[in-house]
Amino acid sequence: MALDRPVAPDPYELLPTVPSFAVTSESFEDGATLPDRHVYDDGGYPGANMSPHLAWSGFPEETESFVVTCFDPDAPTPAGFWHWAVIGLPASCTELEVDAGTLDGDELPRGAFTLANDMGGRDYLGPCPPPGDRAHRYVFAVHALDTADLDIRDSSTPTAAAFQYLSHTIARGTITGTYAEPPREA
Repeated sequence: MALDRPVAPDPYELLPTVPSFAVTSESFEDGATLPDRHVYDDGGYPGANMSPHLAWSGFPEETESFVVTCFDPDAPTPAGFWHWAVIGLPASCTELEVDAGTLDGDELPRGAFTLANDMGGRDYLGPCPPPGDRAHRYVFAVHALDTADLDIRDSSTPTAAAFQYLSHTIARGTITGTYAEPPREA
């Protein structure tokens, strides 16, 4: 049975408005269920914990760098749940391939790094909503920034880093996947 609580708003609608640009994926369509390979791979979840393909275009010419995040506003917490936050992507980077969110970060461009997700890992954490809860939204956001030097340490949390990069965001694009885990037999 789904937890009885209101649906959280889109987290980016609560922020100051900035221009948008296109974010697409070869892994899933906007609003569609994320394939199992992008779901968490432990504790009974069926996934492979691979970050999905993401590509973006139409961002401002003056973009100096990007931040890519994945956030679940529907997690049963007062603050949602951060699944992924990549800092320091150069302006020349307009795509992340499937499984770019590995623990070693070898698939990220030089200088980019991943902050710890809300489970403490420094890699992409696939969807793992409570079994039987309603479908959760996983908002993949690409933030175009007016600086390449955010002065964010790799020990920062995604929320603390957001204070820094949101003040430098000149445009943002999002794509949202969903996922629900069926109830488990007792």
